[in-house]
Amino acid sequence: MAPMIVLGTFGTLATASRGTAAMAYLVAAAAIFLTSLSYCIMSRAHPVAGSAYSYARRAIGPGIGFLVGWAVLLDYIFLPMVIWLIGAAYLASAFPGVPGWAWIIGFIVLTSMINIVGIACANRVNIVLMLAQFGILAAFLALAARYVLVLDGPGGLLCVTPFFAAGVPFSASVAGAAIAAYSFLGFDAVTTLAEETRNARRTMPRAILVIALGSGLIFVLSAYLTQLAHPGADFASADAAGVEIARAIGGDVFVTVFLATLVVAQFTSGLAAQASVGRLLYAMGRDRVLPSLFGRLHPRWLTPVPNLLLVGTIGLGALAMDVATSASFINFGAFLGFAAVNLSVIALYLKGDRRMRALGVLACVVVPALGALCDVFLLWHLDRHARMLGLVWLVLGIGWLGWQTRGFRRAPPDMHVDREHAG
Repeated sequence: MAPMIVLGTFGTLATASRGTAAMAYLVAAAAIFLTSLSYCIMSRAHPVAGSAYSYARRAIGPGIGFLVGWAVLLDYIFLPMVIWLIGAAYLASAFPGVPGWAWIIGFIVLTSMINIVGIACANRVNIVLMLAQFGILAAFLALAARYVLVLDGPGGLLCVTPFFAAGVPFSASVAGAAIAAYSFLGFDAVTTLAEETRNARRTMPRAILVIALGSGLIFVLSAYLTQLAHPGADFASADAAGVEIARAIGGDVFVTVFLATLVVAQFTSGLAAQASVGRLLYAMGRDRVLPSLFGRLHPRWLTPVPNLLLVGTIGLGALAMDVATSASFINFGAFLGFAAVNLSVIALYLKGDRRMRALGVLACVVVPALGALCDVFLLWHLDRHARMLGLVWLVLGIGWLGWQTRGFRRAPPDMHVDREHAG
């Protein structure tokens, strides 16, 4: 999760929500919070790696678990493309003489080359980059608040317009929320470390809630102040609206620092995202969940070269997409995975699991049902093309599952992702 992503996608979100970006984030945060409660329950009941895939497999069944893992794979495959597209959009706005496609191809080629040769990112580098993002985000919000004070006085900071704008239906905010959820993707990733965490049954639920609530607060506040500084949804380029707003509130010097930080953050995120999906495909190929070609490493560099090239090739789809559509693609798989975790809690309760029964019907039936409904509701409000792609991907998954299980007569193969092969 990247704190500056709220600015990276602000123009797209404000356009979709018709100037009610703060409400869009609030709706998305509420849905994520309900789902995070189910993650807390499942991480306490089953402190294992694998997140939604493992929870659905254990609670509902191996076939459903396989399809949940297949749906979530859609997120991983398209995530690098979205990251590269956002970075290219901002560079294109700063250097209009260079065509946008050149930046996209540059991101893909450079990132793929580094990942193929191999790279080890130290923890301290990631921490420094994260602190830099928080610093620039804090400066952006402070400048936005000062900008509003200069224009409208102290009362300008207390306004409901970012939540409720005249003539804007709530359905527009919900449509924005379906995109805003992109910023939260990764809040559940901490559950993949359950088997390496001391006292995971106690620590993991706390970590999930801190991440879900903390990120929700940051995103809603950021969207609120940014929407106040730039009311409505009229931008020179919706995909690069952050630069336009940064220049208005902070001038040319600040916009240069803002752009540099955002592009570096996008590059490092893309590097990690491509490496992660390459290794995930490798694990699935090694365990025969996918064809064995995916389970091969280069003899010299020990990296999954075919997988990395595949992800880079898919990333070329950014040449024909915008941020809203591409972000919707990965949200499709995320919402299905989130809904599956909510349904896993209900399934365990209905099976008579004593831990679920002890928590009661409110925590294990009512709240997860609300969370699942919210996830499906947001999924339905995704871009039409994203829904179609997601359904096609699910059909392919069902076909592959039928092939793997000899016509659904055998249990699907299990996937084991250990520390040695997850790096």
